Amino acid sequence: MTKAATSQQAADAILLAARPPQGCWREHDYLWLTDHCNRLVEFADGCIEELPLPTDSHQSVLLFLYRLFDQLVRAEGGVVLVAPLRLRVREGKFREPDLMLLRDASDSRRQDRYWLGADLVVEVVSPDDPDRDYREKRADYAEAGIPEYWIVDPRYSSITVLTLDAGRYRDNGPFHPDEVAVSATLDRLVVAVAEVFEAGRPA
Repeated sequence: MTKAATSQQAADAILLAARPPQGCWREHDYLWLTDHCNRLVEFADGCIEELPLPTDSHQSVLLFLYRLFDQLVRAEGGVVLVAPLRLRVREGKFREPDLMLLRDASDSRRQDRYWLGADLVVEVVSPDDPDRDYREKRADYAEAGIPEYWIVDPRYSSITVLTLDAGRYRDNGPFHPDEVAVSATLDRLVVAVAEVFEAGRPA
């Protein structure tokens, strides 16, 4: 006689009981979770944080920037990718930047399951928690030694370019729609701010 399959409700209860409590997650728990779900989840010092799903305007702005970065970087042997892809800041901390870039596609930091670093990352600010991008991720990406971090804020149609100097980020900007944002890391990368946010508006 065939044993009846466990119901979905019972399976959910088993998983719920087996999950680590906040503050007690380990790196391999987080990696298992993100390998098996379709949500954006970050991990810091034993805690997981689910990120909001991106909006149409968020994705439109992000993909506009991706095309600009990719056109320049790929021609010079680099690689640009967009979320979801994990970035290991250090042991016990992972972020999922909206965009990350390596100037050399064969850089050893480029791992298949997650990257171990980047030359530049971009975050498009989500309205649910702007401090996450302006304060928390600023500290995290500086800790990871990432030379350049762009904060793209649709609320103010602004782009702030942060460059790493002696372990701390120095602000360039914010740049507004009548200005251009200029990369300190990538030669010839100049972005018209107005065009970025125009891409995020419905036609």
